[in-house]
Amino acid sequence: MNRHKLSLYSLLFQHFFEHETIQKIKANTVLFQEKDPVNHIFLLLKGSIALGRIHMRGKEFILKIINGHEPLLEYRVFNQNPHYHYSGKAITDCELLMINREQFENFVQQNPSVMVELTEYLSTSYIKAQMKCQDLIMNGKKGGLYSILIRLCSSYGVATDEGILIDLPLTHQELANLTYGTREVIQRALKELREKGVISYDQQKFTVKDINYLKEDVDCQNCAYEICGLN
Repeated sequence: MNRHKLSLYSLLFQHFFEHETIQKIKANTVLFQEKDPVNHIFLLLKGSIALGRIHMRGKEFILKIINGHEPLLEYRVFNQNPHYHYSGKAITDCELLMINREQFENFVQQNPSVMVELTEYLSTSYIKAQMKCQDLIMNGKKGGLYSILIRLCSSYGVATDEGILIDLPLTHQELANLTYGTREVIQRALKELREKGVISYDQQKFTVKDINYLKEDVDCQNCAYEICGLN
C-alpha cells in the first residue's frame, strides 16, 4: 500500500538533485516554525514530517503528515515574502532535499508541464483538506478517529496476516492531536475498538483488523488513493 504519486516530485527531483545537498535531520527536529519566512521548499526523500500548530492554550494539533517521496509546499506559492502558517517537525529520522524557493518558482514558471503538475498537486491537496474537514464535522470525535485510522491505512498500511499494519509509530497523544480531540476521549474509543477486535496496538503501531467496520461507521466514500491520505 506504499504507493506515491511521483509526478511533481520526480520533475523537481530530476532538475534539482545534482545541484542541491541532502539534509539529514533526527526525529523530533523542528524543520520550520509558524511565521518563519519561506526561503526554501523541501523534497522529502525519506521519513515522515508532521505539520501543525500549537494553540495559545497549549493544545497541539497535527494538520497532516507528509511521508517519503513527497514535496513540502506549505506556503502561498508565488506570493511575495511568504511565511509559514504552521510548523513542521520530524516524526522519524528524515532526509530532505532543500531547494531555494525563488529557483523553484522560476523553474515552474518556465516549464508549462511542471506548472500543470503543480496545479494538480495543489488542487488535490485542497480536496483532501476539505474531505478531512467533512469527516470531522459530520462524524464527531469518534468518527474523526475512524476516518484518521482509514487514512493512516491508506498512507502507511502494510498487509499482514493480522490485518493492515500502520507502519508508523504513533502514541495515543499523537493520534489525539490528529483528530483534534483529547487523549482521554481517544483512549476510550481505542479501547472500545480493541474490545471489538477491530484494532490491536503493539510497540506504538496500530493494526486494523477490520477496516470495513470503520468504513461502514463513517459512511466511507472509498475515495481514490490520492485523496485518502494524511498528506
